[in-house]
Amino acid sequence: MPKRNKPMARKLAFIMDPLERVLVDKDTTFAFMLEAQFRGHEIYVLGIRDLYARGPNVIARARRCEVMRGSPHHRFLDEGAEYPLETFDAILMRKDPPADAAYLYATMLLSLADSRRTFVLNNPAGLREANEKLYSLNFPDAIPPTLVTYEIPRLKTFLDEQGGEMIVKPLDGHGGEGVFLVTTKDRNLGAILETVTQYESRPIMAQRYIPEARKGDKRLIVLDGEPLGCTLRVPREDEHRGNIHVGGTCVKAPITARDRDICRMLKPRLERDGLYFVGLDIIGNYLTEVNVTSPTGVQEIDRLDGVNLEAKVIDFVESRMAGLKR
Repeated sequence: MPKRNKPMARKLAFIMDPLERVLVDKDTTFAFMLEAQFRGHEIYVLGIRDLYARGPNVIARARRCEVMRGSPHHRFLDEGAEYPLETFDAILMRKDPPADAAYLYATMLLSLADSRRTFVLNNPAGLREANEKLYSLNFPDAIPPTLVTYEIPRLKTFLDEQGGEMIVKPLDGHGGEGVFLVTTKDRNLGAILETVTQYESRPIMAQRYIPEARKGDKRLIVLDGEPLGCTLRVPREDEHRGNIHVGGTCVKAPITARDRDICRMLKPRLERDGLYFVGLDIIGNYLTEVNVTSPTGVQEIDRLDGVNLEAKVIDFVESRMAGLKR
């Protein structure tokens, strides 16, 4: 592994789920923390409920910590203190989905940080803009035939148009939650559509079923609009979802010419919205989702490809911190 430089020590805050629950060998945020710590940076952790505002000034109650691969995998260095957001050179918003009301309020508070003094990844306004399902609609040349609707009859018509097979999923789902493969021949079709739309009280996304899904769902990691690496998440024989927590297996996969084309389509919009680090879900030749809240897959790609993607991400964060007014 090449020797990495250790630049001037900075303060990096990670907004995340409780550190105690981190899966050391899977969690992408943990890999970022290890890399930042290796370079001599101070790392702090907090949750979204640890943010509060007094007038326009946002305060974070954060704890400084150390992380390690062994057991225990972390050690807190203090009992926590209150810091103005601008105390930190960089804040990495890595709270796992769902992007519920509490999450959105947290992004609004983060938007009050002085961007001349603190770099936030991803941009809070971009996080609010980019529902992980709906954001893909901005790129019509990259996505499969797609419908978003509340209405069951419209869904059934779309199903017929797609040859009798489609995927349906809630707009606020994550990790494969609530994703169904439905067919015109399924006697449960009506019940499934009633369930996912909650009797037409919430909109859902329907997409043409892509047969290549049996070979796997690609997670492509993208930094500053450029592809870094990818893995194919292959579903079990008795599943249509490739998500790891439901039994999918990560296998080595190349970055294809089509993957690069999709990145070129997305790059201007990602740059505009400040979505610096994202995870694209690609099936066959189609983009199906744009993951922006806390994209995962870095550790799996590291192991499969013998790389160190987190080093490139922290390189990028350091480059942004270098331009701040301190």
